[in-house]
Amino acid sequence: MAHFSGEDEVMLQAMLRQLFQSVKEKITGAPSLECAEEILLHLEETDENFHNYEFVKYLRQHICNTLGSMIEEEMEKWTSDQNQAEESGYDTVVQHVTKRTQESKEYKEMMHSLKNIMMVVVESMINKFEEDEMRSQERQKKIQKEKSNSYCTDNCSDSDSSFNQSYKFCQGKLQLILDQLDPGQPKEDRILKFYAQTFTLSPLHMTKEIYTSLAKYLKLYFLSRENYIPTLSAGIDISNPNVISLLKKVRLLNEYQKEAPSFWIRHPEKYMEEIVENTLSLLAVKHDQSHLVSQKILDPVYFFALVDTKAVWFKKWMHAYYSRTAVLRLLEKKYKSLITTAVQQCVQYFELCEAMKADEILGHSKHCGNKQKTFYYSGQELQYIYFIHSLCLLGRLLIYTQGRRLFPIKLKNRKDLVSLTDLLVLFTQLIYYSPSCPKMTSAAHLDNYSPASMVTEVLRILCDQKECAIECLYNNTVIEALLQPIHNLMKGAKTAPNCSETALIHIADILARIASVEEGLTLLLYGENMNSSEEKSPTGAHIIAQFSKKLLDEDISIFSGSEMLPVVKGAFISVCRQIYGTCEGLQVLIPYSLHESIAKAWKKTSLLSERIPTPVKGSDSVSSVSQESQNIMAWEENLLDDLLNFAATPKGLLFLQRTGAINECVMFMFNRYAKKLQISRHKKFGCGVLVAQVASTAAGAIALQSSGFINALITELWANLECGRDDVRVTHPRSTPVDPIDRSCQKSFLALVNLLPYPAVYELVGNQDLPNKAEYSLREVPTCVIDIIDRLTILNSEAKIRSLFNYEQSHIFGLRLLSVVCCDLDTLLLLEAQYQVSETLLNAQEENILETSESHRDFIIDGLSVERNHVLVRINFIGGPMERILPPRVLEKGDDPYPWPMFSSYPLPNCYLSEVTRNADLKQDSDLGKLLLCFKMSDKQTEWIENCRRQFCKMMKAKPDILSGSALLELLEKFVLHLSESPSECYFPSVEYTATDANVKNESLSSVQQLGIKMTVRYGKFLNLLKDSAENDLTLVLKHCERFLKQQQAPVKSSLLCLQGTYAGHDWFVSSLFMIMLGDKEKTLRFLQQFSRLLTSAFLWLPRLHVSRYLATDTIESGIHPVYFCSTHYIEMLLKVEVPLVFSAFHMSGFAPSQICLQWITQCFWNYLDWIEICHYIATCVFLGPDYQVYLCIAIFKHLQQDILQHTQTQDLQVFLKEEALHGFRVSDYLEYMEILEQNYRPVVLRDMRNIRVQST
Repeated sequence: MAHFSGEDEVMLQAMLRQLFQSVKEKITGAPSLECAEEILLHLEETDENFHNYEFVKYLRQHICNTLGSMIEEEMEKWTSDQNQAEESGYDTVVQHVTKRTQESKEYKEMMHSLKNIMMVVVESMINKFEEDEMRSQERQKKIQKEKSNSYCTDNCSDSDSSFNQSYKFCQGKLQLILDQLDPGQPKEDRILKFYAQTFTLSPLHMTKEIYTSLAKYLKLYFLSRENYIPTLSAGIDISNPNVISLLKKVRLLNEYQKEAPSFWIRHPEKYMEEIVENTLSLLAVKHDQSHLVSQKILDPVYFFALVDTKAVWFKKWMHAYYSRTAVLRLLEKKYKSLITTAVQQCVQYFELCEAMKADEILGHSKHCGNKQKTFYYSGQELQYIYFIHSLCLLGRLLIYTQGRRLFPIKLKNRKDLVSLTDLLVLFTQLIYYSPSCPKMTSAAHLDNYSPASMVTEVLRILCDQKECAIECLYNNTVIEALLQPIHNLMKGAKTAPNCSETALIHIADILARIASVEEGLTLLLYGENMNSSEEKSPTGAHIIAQFSKKLLDEDISIFSGSEMLPVVKGAFISVCRQIYGTCEGLQVLIPYSLHESIAKAWKKTSLLSERIPTPVKGSDSVSSVSQESQNIMAWEENLLDDLLNFAATPKGLLFLQRTGAINECVMFMFNRYAKKLQISRHKKFGCGVLVAQVASTAAGAIALQSSGFINALITELWANLECGRDDVRVTHPRSTPVDPIDRSCQKSFLALVNLLPYPAVYELVGNQDLPNKAEYSLREVPTCVIDIIDRLTILNSEAKIRSLFNYEQSHIFGLRLLSVVCCDLDTLLLLEAQYQVSETLLNAQEENILETSESHRDFIIDGLSVERNHVLVRINFIGGPMERILPPRVLEKGDDPYPWPMFSSYPLPNCYLSEVTRNADLKQDSDLGKLLLCFKMSDKQTEWIENCRRQFCKMMKAKPDILSGSALLELLEKFVLHLSESPSECYFPSVEYTATDANVKNESLSSVQQLGIKMTVRYGKFLNLLKDSAENDLTLVLKHCERFLKQQQAPVKSSLLCLQGTYAGHDWFVSSLFMIMLGDKEKTLRFLQQFSRLLTSAFLWLPRLHVSRYLATDTIESGIHPVYFCSTHYIEMLLKVEVPLVFSAFHMSGFAPSQICLQWITQCFWNYLDWIEICHYIATCVFLGPDYQVYLCIAIFKHLQQDILQHTQTQDLQVFLKEEALHGFRVSDYLEYMEILEQNYRPVVLRDMRNIRVQST
């Protein structure tokens, strides 16, 4: 480059011009020089034409010529050095060569040379640019003189759009602006235009000076007695030239206020603080007040309120911490009077509303929708505009902690200080005391300035800020103020004169927002003194529920016939929905039977919608009928949505099923799901939790199927799993899935897992054969659960395999689904009984064998054989986390990638059973005698029972392993015997049972029960608890149990499969008890007869209450067990309080805690806990009470918290909870924690458990 010539310089200048011309828009749009530099530095990342620029090509060629040979040498040298070592990655080579190149002498010389050349080129370009600029300015002056003077219009102060332009300023610009001013215009107009133009075109440091001078001028203008300033009584005539001039100046200042925050952060704080201080100083100007309010001279704040009614400038200034800090500091130290006058204005407006009744108050034509243009604002209108400005300013102030610290404040003519609570009560009262606007028959006005709407908007913002809401809104005083008009209406009083339907809708909106947050809901449910034994008056939730019920039952005459009544009803039911959509809220609202009132209203509305006449073409009534039908349909959908939200909790779902509207509610949910609409405006995570709750019941599963929900889900799954993507060209092949279940199918997989707990499986699959067709069309899409099992899981024919486009991926999906659903042992037994799942999988494994010689056969290790092996072990071996070993689903590194033995026939390899457990001999502990001495009979039976419980807890904490085997057997026998003899401990009446073995021998058990017996005996023999003969004894025990319970069952007519005949699943409690009794048939039966009298039997022994006459008829017909609507209901309720992160994780995952807990409890934690822990679970509930079932599940969730949070992130929480055993959980470790839960919750939980026989209907 030593021979750099003039031609080279010209060439480089042309290259640079091309580059800058191409990136001109990006650079000129940059707000600062630093940003422009950043854009150029990252041009390669942002500009797709970067490598096509001539200047870039020139640089690349220059680097190649100068350093190319050196770079090649370095790469060859590095490669040869690394040949002997482990192969290095590409990135490592690049880093090494780059580093060596940058350190080289050649590189430094090249950079020095380039810099010198570019300095010459750029300097030459700058000189040429300055010459061109001077010539351009001269030409521009000539052109401007010839142009008309219309460059600045009369509305020059409307500079809002011009603030978005880039700020440029160069010498001569001020003179240019002056030259453009029309000498014929008045001097004041020309000055104003000059200000407007300089605001737009000046550099930032100058605009601050201009703003300051204008603000100071206005301050002096208002303080001067010589200038014309209107009085409040005279009002403002905006056609007056003096007023026009003043408003233009205020508006110009206000426009700058609103734009300033977008750029002042790039300047020193002093710049921003000067603007803030001058503004507040101007707004704080006060005239010497006359004794007569009517003679009051208007202060600057009135004019600011006119041009910026909603105080947008203040909102923008408070948004950023940078400026907010300065504003709040100045307000606190020097300008607190601004806040005082704002509060005073709100108080005065409220007093005006109180004094002037109903519609006598000023018409507020501006904010009530009157669009007539006017050139005059009366004093009352100005007061109202100032009130709105003050309201918006205070609302924004309260959002921030420092803003709230400005309270309490002292007002004139008022002894007491105005606190935050006082201010919020004032806002609330303004909603129903202020005048109402004409009824809104059309969509809400975009610019609605009605006082109630404005206050509601402010309160909404406060509700959305949690910290602010807790400090301002969540207290009894504010809630009572919100509820005051409701109190009055229910009493038939008219204390609140203007409590219109619109005001009630606003109040309901605020209450719904309060109820949607945990702290607000707690306040509504229990008040501030939730721990006090007595409340002086009903809490907010009770009042809201009573009022909503009266509205639904049309028991309030004041609104009868009103067009707005359905909207008012909907608004208040929406508040109730927030409450009864939670377990704790539902408990409080149970006495009001809202589900019945809503269902009644829905049925009435449904009949009305059917009677709407069909519009006749050309008839005048077409539009009115159409509008009426739309209103009725909207109200009907609203009521269905309200009913559907009962399904958010287990007990709520029971109430929903009792209304008979579950099918319609699920159909409504599906329609919204199909349209990809939010299920409910307050639901944050879609319909996953609702589906999981609904699917946990038989009737819910039928409703999901009849609605088309399951069909749609399976169709969507099949499209993702088997069908190609229509919107992608053939040239773009589908990626090969890396995960066993592709991410595109993960959502469908989890949805199916949610849909298939045992109650749903039994209704959807029970007593149905697989299609097993001879041939399947490639276009044949599955539509139901049976089809999925047939096409994806039980592939027992070539026709099924050939029908799949992605055989391996699809079959793995089916096997994974089978693995998860079969974790529910009742589902496993049902599928095994109906479809011989194990046999199908063993046959498939047999076909996967490679015969290497006559005596040696090897299994082919692939994804399917590994998955089948895992499933076979899972479904054939029973055991807790320490009792069985499940083979992994992944291969290991090394020579033997899968060391686990595969099999294609019985018996299964014993390597999957824990040796330690299997060989353990449960011997009687020497401390048994000492323990039994503690259970001496006392004269007072109650005292004896309490002593037993105390000693049981002591032993569980000290030596839990003693409580097993024969020791546990004897303890349970003695304790239950004495409980059954105590009338106070017996919940169910005694039932005489005299049947013998001969009487029941010929009775048959279901195939599910028979398979369950075989499974129990296998598990018992593995634990050395049962002998070979145990199968016959257990069969007889179960037959006796069925006959014994049949005596206590009520006849029921139902289409539900689970209610036709005996209990649908296997009796896991009796099987567990049979093992505890070491296979002794007589002891087991005797114990069960005694145990059946205790309340605990209702919750441990699920078949105990199957279609039982002790339950209410509508509870029996629902097919929902008390374990679901009582135990799991309280599990969810306590989980929200005790382990809130886990509760939130369930909702985020779209899964319900009740579903997995129902599965755990139904099968007595088989496969989830080791045998000794199962014994401790049963013993704990028997000794300490059935409510310990709830506390145990809470303890489990507490134990699993970290795992649950982790699997929520990986989006497989359902699979984790169903497939994984409860590793590391011991009942004894959490007994103290459960005792604490008992102290806190037993009064509520146990009371509700005792009420299952007379559950509210």
